[in-house]
Amino acid sequence: MTTLSANPAGDLWGHPKGLYVCFATELWERFSFYGMKYLLLLYLTKYHLFTDAAGLGVLGSYASLVYAMPVLGGLIADRFIGMRKAVTFGGLLLVAGHLGMAFEGEAAQQTAQGIIRDDQALSVFYLSLALIVVGVGFLKPNISTVVGKLYPVDDPRRDAGFTIFYMGINIGAFSATLLCGWLGEVYGWSWGFGAAGIGMLLGLIVFQWGQKYLMGHGEPAQPERLKHSVGLPGLSVERSIYLGSLLMVAVVWQLVQLTETVGTLLDVLSLAVLAGLGWFLLFRCNKVERERMFVLILLTLSTVIFWALFEQGAGSMTLYADRVTDKTLFGVSLTAAQFGAANSFFIFSLAPLFAMLWIRLGQRGWEPSTPVKFSLGIAQAGLGFGALVYGAQFPDQAGVVSAWWLIVAYLLHTTGELCLSPVGLSAVTKLAVPSVVGVMMGTWFLASAYSSYVAAQIATIAARPSDESTLDLSGALTGYTELFSQLLYIGLAGGLVLLMLSPLLKRMMHGVR
Repeated sequence: MTTLSANPAGDLWGHPKGLYVCFATELWERFSFYGMKYLLLLYLTKYHLFTDAAGLGVLGSYASLVYAMPVLGGLIADRFIGMRKAVTFGGLLLVAGHLGMAFEGEAAQQTAQGIIRDDQALSVFYLSLALIVVGVGFLKPNISTVVGKLYPVDDPRRDAGFTIFYMGINIGAFSATLLCGWLGEVYGWSWGFGAAGIGMLLGLIVFQWGQKYLMGHGEPAQPERLKHSVGLPGLSVERSIYLGSLLMVAVVWQLVQLTETVGTLLDVLSLAVLAGLGWFLLFRCNKVERERMFVLILLTLSTVIFWALFEQGAGSMTLYADRVTDKTLFGVSLTAAQFGAANSFFIFSLAPLFAMLWIRLGQRGWEPSTPVKFSLGIAQAGLGFGALVYGAQFPDQAGVVSAWWLIVAYLLHTTGELCLSPVGLSAVTKLAVPSVVGVMMGTWFLASAYSSYVAAQIATIAARPSDESTLDLSGALTGYTELFSQLLYIGLAGGLVLLMLSPLLKRMMHGVR
């Protein structure tokens, strides 16, 4: 029988053994990330008594920084420390951040003089978020790169290997959302956040144990360069990178508390990137390259609509589940955070079906073009909110809505994600001029970061008034229904506009599918 330790250079179940090391590492990293994602807003609004708007502001700042930081982490790994050291350092920061979030402090109290909060606990909380943001920046882009390096460029197993790796992501997300969401709301927030931290620690242990199976991939390109001095006694290039990263943690520590500042930074950075890309299109591209790049930029911009709708899952949809939803499914009472597991469940249930669907349609010449797939994805995100709008018409005698409408919404969001997300990543590699593929991949993640910020701002439309001491169930349901109605129209309108443009965009792609 084949064992994992028999031969580091050999295969296991038809794939390099290092794949399973990366699979387990990413599974536990995603376990830690999603284990706290759906608890975050509930923790702020229910334990520290933040207003909805203030809690959403923190969520938006955190989520946007999480998506933006991998661009920097990937660059540092490529140019200096290599993927292995980046993953290890990122994992250590993540363990520290998640375990730091297990420090609850004292619950906030409503008094005649106002709300009294534990400022020390909140300071630790913000610091923990900063450690997680920077840790994800180092780990997330680089563990995927190691997987790619395990296969030769022309290895036909590569796509299947990434599929296995992708399944690890969703298994981790699914199990974490169910377990940590239950622990956090039933036994205490520190239990949910602490379990997420233990998961990341397990992932880091697996990664260190499995180094021999990675066959040296992910090592720095110029290891001797890391030992060079930067001009200060005892401070090498490598140490200066780690020190600079800790200084970045200090910066992010402040930024997660300054929502408007994060929004301004995203605006400035986005405009700068668009200006740079515009210059590149005008002066560095021929006609075919220019038109393909234009299509890619337009598709990337359209993802802001999709992800702004999709990321309501950790924001308005979680509050909706907590406040106006009957949280019973199949006779089992769930917590609000646990509903976030629906997305991961549908991903690993439906992803193989979508892969087969595109192949079958391609064989018949019916496969939709990339712009059409994007339009379908955006429209389905809107239709997910349509399910919630429709379901809100049928509250039970207690005034709450059946949880099944929320499940239908997650189903439609997931089918939309499967039409857009993997297709979009592929489009970046196919449409971008080779010299700027990395820049365009960074732009893709920047769009996701911007979407997370926008998602939080949109969710404040249904924010609970700050002076409302008790929940007005009917008013809350009306507020969420108004918000979701707007999101339904935004999704359908965005999908329709892109669908109308798709014939032109397809021609401008010059044969690229």
